[in-house]
Amino acid sequence: MKLGEIYRTAVEKGMAEDIRSEAELAHVLDEARVAYGRLDDDEKQFFDTEKLTNPYADTRICVGDPDMEVRGVITGIDMEVGEVLLADRLRQNGATIDLVLSHHPEGPGYANLHEVMYMQADLWAAQGVGIAAADALIAPRAEEVRRNIMPVNHYRAIDAARELGFASMSCHTPADNSVNAFVLRHLQAEAPRTLDDLVKSLRRIPEYADAARKGYGPIIVQGTGTGRCGTIVVDMTGGTEGPKEALDRLSAAGVGTLVGMHYSEEHRKHAEELKLNLVIAGHISSDTLGMNLVLDLIESEGVEIRCVSGMVRVSRNG
Repeated sequence: MKLGEIYRTAVEKGMAEDIRSEAELAHVLDEARVAYGRLDDDEKQFFDTEKLTNPYADTRICVGDPDMEVRGVITGIDMEVGEVLLADRLRQNGATIDLVLSHHPEGPGYANLHEVMYMQADLWAAQGVGIAAADALIAPRAEEVRRNIMPVNHYRAIDAARELGFASMSCHTPADNSVNAFVLRHLQAEAPRTLDDLVKSLRRIPEYADAARKGYGPIIVQGTGTGRCGTIVVDMTGGTEGPKEALDRLSAAGVGTLVGMHYSEEHRKHAEELKLNLVIAGHISSDTLGMNLVLDLIESEGVEIRCVSGMVRVSRNG
């Protein structure tokens, strides 16, 4: 499978599972094309042209020719310099590894992580929050994340991969979209009544069962186990945590329980004031589930998959 095909497979999977409509995704891409068309020729060199066909700024090929053949992939939640060195050592011992595939973004994907956060407004709007209010809520939080990320040394792992002869790619929001949609369908089918029922339902998903056995499985962080769930919203995509003020809007819209990868203590305390239930499904386990759903498509094309850095491969290819 060519590197470019792996990249497009990930993007297309993300778009198929996106919380936004096809029309909204088309609008996002159209806006990028209009913005690019308005630039002077000397400014176009600074525009990321991948935005013209890919709505996920945190998912990019970082190193490698899109036409190169990829026989084997080493993948994990965080693929930093240590993991790149591990890949090189494994290759020396005979492993077939052409691509270092990270879930958490590196390089350009990390530098522009804030751009995917705006999709959270659409998630909230689907629950009855006004879209104008949702847009106004996410904008300052996205800018805060952008400022926090700016000083980071984004290209360390990418430079290591290049020097050792590996291709490098990140797959963030497509995997997050996939886990968000998967867990939502699972909970809609099982319809848990109480928070205890919800946790048990999540543990029936292999990635969460594995995490529970290891001590970091699904957990209730706000609410009581016997309390009823009410309307459940799965909140696992959109880059990173949104503002705590969004909880007010969701609670007012009738949401009873949020199921997410992680929530800060500030978010938990605010949810407690609102009497809004919070269930943490698990960060690494949720990322693993999302990546597995993308990897199924890559593996089915004959690419060898090797997992490290928190990843546990669960294949759904039959």
